[in-house]
Amino acid sequence: MNSRTLTAPGKKISENLNKYMVYILLVVMLLLAQLYSPGYLEGSHMLGVIRLAAFMGMAAISQTIAILSGGIDLSIPTTISFSYILAAQLMMGKDENIGKALIGVLILGLIIGVINGAGVCLMNIPPFIMTLGVSTITKGAYMIYTKGTPKGRTAPLISTISNRNFMGVVPYIVIVWVIFAVIAMIILHKTPYGRRIYSVGSNAKATQFSGTNTHGIIFSVYIVSAVVAALTGFFLIGYTGESYLNAGANYDTQVIAAVIIGGTSITGGKGSYLGSAAGALIMTVFTDFLQIVKVAEGFRIMGQGAMILILIALYAREKQVRV
Repeated sequence: MNSRTLTAPGKKISENLNKYMVYILLVVMLLLAQLYSPGYLEGSHMLGVIRLAAFMGMAAISQTIAILSGGIDLSIPTTISFSYILAAQLMMGKDENIGKALIGVLILGLIIGVINGAGVCLMNIPPFIMTLGVSTITKGAYMIYTKGTPKGRTAPLISTISNRNFMGVVPYIVIVWVIFAVIAMIILHKTPYGRRIYSVGSNAKATQFSGTNTHGIIFSVYIVSAVVAALTGFFLIGYTGESYLNAGANYDTQVIAAVIIGGTSITGGKGSYLGSAAGALIMTVFTDFLQIVKVAEGFRIMGQGAMILILIALYAREKQVRV
C-alpha cells in the first residue's frame, strides 16, 4: 500500500509518525542506553549529557538556518575553533576581559559570515564549495595565529556558565541554549524575515519574482550562521577551561546529521529548529553511550558515521539527498 491508497485516518497517522519520529527515536535511544548501562538516566549523568548537547544545539542553529535557506555552512566547525581560541587568548583567565573577548568573537563571526555571504551571493559560488573553502582558510588562519600552540584560558564567569547549574538543578549553559533556541524559533516562525528564509529555500526564483531581495536574505543567513557559531565557541572554552586546536572538529557532520534527522530538508525550505535540537540530543546520547561502553575510538568514529547514514536514510524528509 502506498501513500496514495491510504485512508484519511491512515494518512493522518503516517503524517504524525513522520512528524514526531525524531522525538520517538530520542526516547527509544535513552531507554536502550538505560538498558545496557543501568543508571544512564540518573539525574547527575543526564545533566552532563544535556550540557554537552547544548553546544551542539547552538551550532545546530547555524546549520539549520543555512540549510533552510537552500544552502549549507561547512565553515561552522572552524568558526567555532577560531572563536574558541580567540576567546581564551583575549580572556586570559580574567572576568574583566570578557567584554573584550566577546567583541572579538563577534567581529570574527561577522567577518567569516560576510566572506561566506559575498562568495555565495555576489560571486555565485555554490554554498558547499564556498563554505568548504572558507573553512580551510579559517583553519589555516588560526594555525598561523597560534603558531600551532594555543594560549590563554577561560574567565571564571564563563567557566561557571558552561559548567555549573542554576540552583543546583539546570545547567546555566542549557539556559543559554534555550534562550538562543527561543530567539531562533521566534525569528523563523513569527517574523517576515523567517518566512522569507523558508520561501527562498523552497523556491528562490519565485521568491525573487515576488519582490524579495533573495541575495540579501541569503547573505544575512551566512552572517547569522557564523556569528552564532562564534558564540558557540565563546561558551565552549568555558567548558574546557584551556584552549586547544580543532575544538570545533566534532561539530561538522554530527551537526548536519542532527539538523537532517530533526526533519529539515537538505534541499531547503522545510523543517524547524525544534527538530534540530532533538537531533542534537540524539547525536550526543549516541556518542556518549559509545564512550560509556568503552568502544575503541576508531570504532566510535565508524559507529557515528554509520549512525549518521542510517538515521538520515530513515528520517530525512527527502527521498534523494544531494548536497
